[in-house]
Amino acid sequence: MSNSRTRAGGLPACKGRRRARRRTVRLTSAIVAAACAALALPTSALGAASASLQGTATGAGKSLQGAQVVLMAGSRSGVKKLGQTTTDAHGSFQITYTKPADGVVYVEAVSRQAHRLRLRSVVGFGAGGGVSERTVSKVTVNELTTVAATYALAQFSDQRGISGPGPGLQNAAATSFNLADPATGTAGGPLTSDDANSQTLATQNTLANLVSLCVTDNARCDKLIQLAMPPGGTRPTDTVQVILDLVHNPTQSPGRLEALARAAKVFAPALGAAPPSWILAVRYTASQLYAPGRIAFDAKGNIWATNNWEPGTRDPNSYVTVQDPTGRPTLGSPISGGGMKAGAWGLAIDHDGSVWAPSYGGNAMSKYSASGKPLSPPAGWKNGDFVKPQGVAVDQRGNVWIANSHGLKGKPGVGSVVVYPHGDPNRAITITDKSFNHPFAVQIDGQGRAWVTNSHLSFEQIRESGRPGNVGGSVTIVGPDFKPISSTNDKSLQGPVGLALDSKGNAWVANFFSSAVTEIRPNGTVAGVYQLPKKVFPWSVAIDGQDRVWIAGFGDSSVSLLCGMNRAACPPGASVGTALSPAQGFQNKAIQHLTAVQIDPSGNAWVANNWTKIVPPAGGVGLVELIGAAAPVCTPLTPLPVRPSSTAPNACPK
Repeated sequence: MSNSRTRAGGLPACKGRRRARRRTVRLTSAIVAAACAALALPTSALGAASASLQGTATGAGKSLQGAQVVLMAGSRSGVKKLGQTTTDAHGSFQITYTKPADGVVYVEAVSRQAHRLRLRSVVGFGAGGGVSERTVSKVTVNELTTVAATYALAQFSDQRGISGPGPGLQNAAATSFNLADPATGTAGGPLTSDDANSQTLATQNTLANLVSLCVTDNARCDKLIQLAMPPGGTRPTDTVQVILDLVHNPTQSPGRLEALARAAKVFAPALGAAPPSWILAVRYTASQLYAPGRIAFDAKGNIWATNNWEPGTRDPNSYVTVQDPTGRPTLGSPISGGGMKAGAWGLAIDHDGSVWAPSYGGNAMSKYSASGKPLSPPAGWKNGDFVKPQGVAVDQRGNVWIANSHGLKGKPGVGSVVVYPHGDPNRAITITDKSFNHPFAVQIDGQGRAWVTNSHLSFEQIRESGRPGNVGGSVTIVGPDFKPISSTNDKSLQGPVGLALDSKGNAWVANFFSSAVTEIRPNGTVAGVYQLPKKVFPWSVAIDGQDRVWIAGFGDSSVSLLCGMNRAACPPGASVGTALSPAQGFQNKAIQHLTAVQIDPSGNAWVANNWTKIVPPAGGVGLVELIGAAAPVCTPLTPLPVRPSSTAPNACPK
């Protein structure tokens, strides 16, 4: 086929230049070259598509006339205004704009009559996250969408607007749709379709009612701004800042603010009593997501989970599950095969994005590709002579470390650590040491050393005979040469299970039977012991992007938050180990008995509902997301927690 024909739009072909010169209209070589280059570019490079947004701004259930409306785009490079207009007598507006290729698009409405009223709604988000891009053409901007957008994007918001690195930014925008539908201005589907989320629905409605006070009642609006101001902080200037302050300081004035909200009746159902905090916790369920033990995030922010039991039974579960950042199944989840039989408390993602999960009932390791395909044989890999494997971690060289726990029953002093060098089971190395005693968790520090908790007990025997007085426990450090270096023993270590490392290399250890968290310095010495309420029975620990310490409570179905090494990220007067959560931790109707907590790239803390009740044991249902509550971290862990950057060449370390 000849390349000398004139293309659509009248541009000459890039080849066959001699024929083109004989045409009546002759183009200079420079123009032809430019045209050829343009035709070779992708559509996005030629200019993004034009879009039109129609919307309505309402406050306290009524149209906002004459409100200034601004359409904004936020990305890793900052905030950009796409267009602006003013609402008509019916609160309606229309803006034509050029749709950006990535990031998030959102709209704000500022009332001229109530100058402290600023409303916000997400309009859409681009590609690059764990959810397909989405943009609405019709939007409602009201108090409910303001709460939803501010909570979901709390970790990407400041006085300049919304911006930050992906995929966390896009995933956060997608999450806002779960809280409120921007097209209708009503509560999102997950809040209205699951009774477990009814407390969060009422909390969100109460927050929206607080915002509505700034439409109708200047005196109560003044009171709202006064009560929302955090200790040592600055006075919020508008309603978006009020909600943002409550996201970052969720224990701020719950009683007085809830009482103030009763003056507004715009959104229902609302809280009938003061909440313990302003946390918004949302539960997500999915097929075969039952008694989840451990969770991990891949590079897109998808949530992988191991599952102990088949739904409604105590039979071994043969699936791993994957949900996208909005809680919906993805990658063909639930995924069977690869030797999975009762997923244990372990899950790690290697440098290729492949997922490693221990098969507790199969005494084996299972592996899945980043796209969800089983890579291990039908019975899994048994290289290393596994007996009830638990924790898993991947080091900087791609070595896979597995805590070979020897299960819930067995004599003291048993267990080992198995390493698959560069992920190769055929080269399995078994590490033994006198300090190993039912090893449970394993994590890698910045030096490539493995930290291993030794639980020192048989949980099944403890459950049958009652709580012991002194279980004991220890933490072993193994060098990158696979040789044990040291073991830390301390009276606070009582049945240590999960541990996490902060950005400075300090280990934070959850002690199941002492309900305490032990902080251990990189040299193996104990830096501090932080006591939690007696019934917490902490199981797992995660560190967020500001080195704050999150703890999953198995006993009292709670999530605790402690100030970590970065005291600048804590309220004035707080020191290392100070509780930043309520006295009994963050509790919510959606939260059951927990065994895992992890932080995603959007700044959400996720927990695993492992059991519904303890006696008799019954499996827990779903994963729960504490929206906007944590500082984001790069995922998978690299291996220490790092907050994604908007200024470095790469958002996360390679």
